[in-house]
Amino acid sequence: MTAMRPAGCSVFLVEDEVMIRMMVADMLEELGHSVAAEAGEIGEAVKLAQSTEFDLAILDVNVNGKVITPVAELINARNRPFIFATGYGSSGLPPEYRDRPALQKPFQLETLAQVISSAMKGAPV
Repeated sequence: MTAMRPAGCSVFLVEDEVMIRMMVADMLEELGHSVAAEAGEIGEAVKLAQSTEFDLAILDVNVNGKVITPVAELINARNRPFIFATGYGSSGLPPEYRDRPALQKPFQLETLAQVISSAMKGAPV
């Protein structure tokens, strides 16, 4: 199973709940990835999405009551893969991004590993 994981992805993580963000960061490190940047609000996430180098983003859909769409648009324009994390199911995803991978909160380490692997396989080289 270890051979299927992409080695050393750098991840941009957007999550407004500090404890969840810390937990996901720990999970990423356990899987051999690094956190390139973290944001807990949309304005900060927009700035980081424009300036940070990363391989993959994990985006909470609802950040302090605001939809993540502006950040997703920036990441999409940079041709970087991204994964949504949501407690609302796929119906809670922005309509234009319902084809993107989504993690249903709460998620397990194995699920995170599988979704990252899948997202990175479709990523531009």
